[in-house]
Amino acid sequence: MNVSSNNTPPVSPWTTRPLVLQSRRPETPGVETFEFAEATSGIATGALGLPGQFNMLYVPGYGEAAISLSAPADNSGRHLHTIRTVGNVTQALFRLQPGEMVGCRGPFGTGWPLEACRENEVVMIGGGIGLAPLRSLIGWFRANPTGHRVSVLLGARSPEHLLYQPEYRDWEASGIQVHCTVDRATPSWQGHVGVVLTLMDRLSLPNPRNTIVLICGPEIMMRYSALEALERGIPADRIWLSIERHMNCAVGLCGRCQWGSHLICARGPVLRYDQLVHQWNVPAL
Repeated sequence: MNVSSNNTPPVSPWTTRPLVLQSRRPETPGVETFEFAEATSGIATGALGLPGQFNMLYVPGYGEAAISLSAPADNSGRHLHTIRTVGNVTQALFRLQPGEMVGCRGPFGTGWPLEACRENEVVMIGGGIGLAPLRSLIGWFRANPTGHRVSVLLGARSPEHLLYQPEYRDWEASGIQVHCTVDRATPSWQGHVGVVLTLMDRLSLPNPRNTIVLICGPEIMMRYSALEALERGIPADRIWLSIERHMNCAVGLCGRCQWGSHLICARGPVLRYDQLVHQWNVPAL
């Protein structure tokens, strides 16, 4: 089985380069998508990153935060990051206005397994803000059609918390199946109600051993979605998860993101399920 894609920074991992905020777009309560551009010319293509990787965004006086890429690289020096305001650094980012600058290190970490995605049917499962790192992969699929079925299963607390809703029709127009559910419906909601796991239970899987499952969201959701995938006959080494831990150095030195034997910033954030079972104490098969 292919290992996940990975891409080392084009310069020293300690080098901070400037990015200029181009625009901000509200997504859901407390979540916005920020578009940044490289402030200097001649940046290496590797600095754009691969789907599933993350950058360290630095706000002077407040520090750094690890933020996943939410769009695929397009060689334009454009970076999209969907950010939820949860701490001092992200609150400082939310105070930025277009034209202001931040520092950036990266990209870092492992990405989604692109070679495996080319060769198999794909099921993506995103919960809440966990859809952001999957969005970069959705963009990659739209630019690189594989001929295999791609399904996206989305869950959120309520309809207003479903990320990127205006984009769903475009995804479907490019051949990607989109299925949504919410924990709590509103009077105007006409879709499915229930946890995202119920979408997996209802999904047709004609070739489970030739299907890749990619999951990002709350850890409890990822854990049970992986177990459901195993129940449906998908092998453990075909299930991939994006693990979130507090990342400080981003190069595996400080140990802040250590989880069992894994330093998530270096060996993750994308890891295979069979690499995680010892931490979760759940079945591998």
